[in-house]
Amino acid sequence: MIVHIGLVILAYLAGSLASAVIVCKALGLGDPREQGSGNPGATNVLRLYGKTPALLTLCGDVMKGLVPVLLLRYVQAPDVFVAAAGLAAFGGHIYPLFFGLRGGKGVATLIGVLLGFHWLLGAAFVITWLLAALLFRYSSLAAILAALATPLYCWLILAGAPYIAVASVMSAILIWRHRSNIKNLLSGAEDRITLKR
Repeated sequence: MIVHIGLVILAYLAGSLASAVIVCKALGLGDPREQGSGNPGATNVLRLYGKTPALLTLCGDVMKGLVPVLLLRYVQAPDVFVAAAGLAAFGGHIYPLFFGLRGGKGVATLIGVLLGFHWLLGAAFVITWLLAALLFRYSSLAAILAALATPLYCWLILAGAPYIAVASVMSAILIWRHRSNIKNLLSGAEDRITLKR
């Protein structure tokens, strides 16, 4: 059990690695927390610097959610610890220890966690996001709709109490982190999905 607890702590530390800040610094770009929306996530990096830095950021954020969960599953930890590792990685992304607790909104890291829980769960989130993004052209709205559907997907695919509970908590936090986007959506001020030319 001590090993499992230690791995959950490591999951938080992994989540605390702000991919957007690390990628932009490595590429000699500005701090995404100081520009655009101020969010250190792939969408803001895409708007600021284009596809390559955004893709690297996305991959980093997904992996820091996926790897800790897979590691707990690899050591055959009980479901409660596997679920806790996912929540810890997600929490680390939102409140990163290494970056002054100024994190992102958690979409990509949530995808990684869900993929670690069950690949179908992650796929369901991604497909919902893609369909909503194509239909409405708002990344934030797509994320909110996918998050709203996630507890149901988890119940249908996994039906394990720890996973459903953690998926529900992460979805609620993700929606709460998008509260400024919700205000912008309601006022018509939210930015649509665009690519930097």
